Amino acid sequence: MPAFSLAIFDYDGTLADSFPWFCSVLNQTARQFGFREVAEGEAEELRALESREIMARLGVPLWKLPAIAMHMRRLSAEAGDAVRLFPGAESMLARLVASDVTVAIVSSNGEDAIRRTLGQAAGHVSHFSCGASLWGKSAKFKAVIGRAGASRERTIAIGDEIRDIEAARRAGIAAGAVTFGYNSAASLRARGPDLIFDAYGELLAKLTA
Repeated sequence: MPAFSLAIFDYDGTLADSFPWFCSVLNQTARQFGFREVAEGEAEELRALESREIMARLGVPLWKLPAIAMHMRRLSAEAGDAVRLFPGAESMLARLVASDVTVAIVSSNGEDAIRRTLGQAAGHVSHFSCGASLWGKSAKFKAVIGRAGASRERTIAIGDEIRDIEAARRAGIAAGAVTFGYNSAASLRARGPDLIFDAYGELLAKLTA
């Protein structure tokens, strides 16, 4: 029996290599919604910060967040081949399912855009819960656990940001973090997730042991 029966994945930065695309549209979004543009070379510094710290640094108006999120989802839907899965993501999902681990995706991104990027890998995903707000993931986690008929003790949420770790803890489930997404590896390790993965092979070894 695997260590976990349900693995809930984030999408951007966890399954999809979308950080370069995100950086390419961020300053256009800043101009449109009236917050500070990211200076050249500043992106790596921002990767060490929590989402709230980044928004404070850039002066993002909180009341505009719903409109900004909708704008980013629209841009993502139009991204086409600009966003691809990380190498090995599809085979990792297939091997989890073959090991009797149910796979779900909870993301603030839109389901259509996620399914387009996943392609045939979408067949390995049993549950989608998309369009979550920036800090609304914990409720989404609980709902997916209920739909999957899983227990919190055998559920892990896997993301690439500090806020993913926090959402997992609020939901009372294990927090897993990949180190190759949006937040830096050092900032993730400093938050002490239950499991941390530098590669998909490591993730498979720890989740199916």
